[in-house]
Amino acid sequence: MDPILPNVNSPADLKKLSVPELVRLAHEIREYIVDTLSKTGGHLAPSLGVVELTLVLHKLFDSPVDRIVWDVGHQSYAHKIITGRREQFKTIRQQGGLSGFPKPSESLYDAFGVGHASTAISAAYGMVAARDLAGEKYHVIAVVGDGALTGGLAYEGLNNAGASGKNFIVILNDNSMSISPNVGAMAHYLTNLISNPMYNRIKSEIWDFTGRFDKMGPRIRRAAKSMEATLKGFVVPGVLFERMGFRYFGPIDGHNISALINVLSEMKRFNGPLLLHVLTKKGRGYMPAENNAPVFHGLGKFDIETGLAIKSSPIPTWTEVFGKTLCQLAEQNDKIVAITAAMALGTGLTKFAEQFPERFFDVGIAEGHAVTFAAGMAQQGYRPVVAIYSSFLQRGYDQVIHDVALQRLPVVFAIDRAGLVGDDGPTHHGVFDLAYLRSIPNLVVMSPKDEEELRHMVFTALRYHEGPVAIRYPRGHAMGVRLSDSLTALTIGESEVIQSGEQVALLAVGPMLRRALSAADLIHQQLGYNPEVINVRFTKPVDKKMLDRLGETFQLIITLEEGTLKGGFGSEVLEYFADEKHHTPEVIRCGLPDAFISQGDREQLLDDVGLSPEAICQAVARSVSLGSHRRTTKIKDLFRMHRRKKIA
Repeated sequence: MDPILPNVNSPADLKKLSVPELVRLAHEIREYIVDTLSKTGGHLAPSLGVVELTLVLHKLFDSPVDRIVWDVGHQSYAHKIITGRREQFKTIRQQGGLSGFPKPSESLYDAFGVGHASTAISAAYGMVAARDLAGEKYHVIAVVGDGALTGGLAYEGLNNAGASGKNFIVILNDNSMSISPNVGAMAHYLTNLISNPMYNRIKSEIWDFTGRFDKMGPRIRRAAKSMEATLKGFVVPGVLFERMGFRYFGPIDGHNISALINVLSEMKRFNGPLLLHVLTKKGRGYMPAENNAPVFHGLGKFDIETGLAIKSSPIPTWTEVFGKTLCQLAEQNDKIVAITAAMALGTGLTKFAEQFPERFFDVGIAEGHAVTFAAGMAQQGYRPVVAIYSSFLQRGYDQVIHDVALQRLPVVFAIDRAGLVGDDGPTHHGVFDLAYLRSIPNLVVMSPKDEEELRHMVFTALRYHEGPVAIRYPRGHAMGVRLSDSLTALTIGESEVIQSGEQVALLAVGPMLRRALSAADLIHQQLGYNPEVINVRFTKPVDKKMLDRLGETFQLIITLEEGTLKGGFGSEVLEYFADEKHHTPEVIRCGLPDAFISQGDREQLLDDVGLSPEAICQAVARSVSLGSHRRTTKIKDLFRMHRRKKIA
């Protein structure tokens, strides 16, 4: 039997396929996704769980005229494959290849760009409102995972859309990891009943008929509605959505193509806000992913036969070192608690959760709540550590300011994935935290040069009681340095001179130190200068004594940071010299440009934006101040030679 997938180049090709052919196609797509991601890595389990749903949506609706908005986008791989990107899918999350998330600039079929959770309902409802204002006719469908419903933004969207009465479809993809699954046979019966054309036609006719009675009609309607709501409340987990103004359908088997076609075909004929609840299996069709969905949510290269990750290095990750250090300190202090926003595995807190279950709190995809929840615990004398990705902390920015820093509460923010994260791309790069945190009063911001210093910084942060502390560290394997048994408290606001020098100083933030040392060697070899290399450690408060010394004796300062240059550490240095009215040395800032950086290998991306040792050396060679110094030195040398000749 010939494969079907090679002949699917657009959603139009699905419309002529039978249900058995769609079942075969779903199997082929799963095999293709597993085979590809074993070589590239990616979000495997989420995409395997929605293959049938994706096929049915594209069979029944007219994308891209009809808008399909995917929440988060983790589950969009099948969507990409059947919308003309089958061959390109082999480049998923690679530099110059397909994005791992929906991206409108990549395809017209990607209705909205995503990467963070809980946004689809609000975005899709915005499209609904725009459609109606323009007097246009098309469907808008938001596909939302049950995990996304742990985020408050999803409910804000539901509340607004449900009250509008506008034509809008929300599909809740429930993979049994957050929302309770099917509650019994009666739910199936009611689903079949409420999606049956005859039932709904009769219901509409009765509704219209009772409306003709001036006095009794409203009472009859209220009684019928109350009876229906009461019955559904016993057996259907959708009363909440009904109360918010959505007509609820489900739950149904999200892997049953015939059932999906039947229900969605009928829903297309309804007006108003509609919600379909589908039950799916995360990792469907690949047993290792079905058995361990959290691990296969997002992973690197793996062996298809065993499902085991192909490890590229024996060196522990920054995340692992943080997690072990926190456990070590929690053994000594029962006031230490750990908080995550649905990212226990990703932030290294799984062992903490096992060892101290009563002190571990997963608040769901609710970053703002996580921050304020931590503030409440700190107010009561506990030492909360919020482990969170840099790009996700952006979602709790107001809470960091209003609920933590303003009250000087000793909350520790362990900011994982700071800097470029590689293949997850611009939605996940943690490149703004240095800029958005340094403007907040009462906050200390640290960046470790290696995993040993990370341990000392966690220790320091938990001994600091004057206010909140943020520790930022990157994704991936650490530096491979030896870890000591003891922990030392660092002096707040004090940098570290790694290599003494003169004239040129390299100020490195965190792991940029390694590149600074390599650049210093090149500068010495090629330009003859002996640069001083400094581990900044604290971007807030900045080491003023260090800057004063450099301002008095050095001609050129180079700042290196894995963050946006606008408002970053380099800006802090420039502002300091301007405000303190010092003799100002030339300052060259090396960091990330005012642009969203694409996905790719982290080291290559750093080179591409000018953070390679070679680029730093070239920046020194082009320096105006050093050029002036060289000219001045040359003139002085010529003057001395001239005087010697005259004396002779």
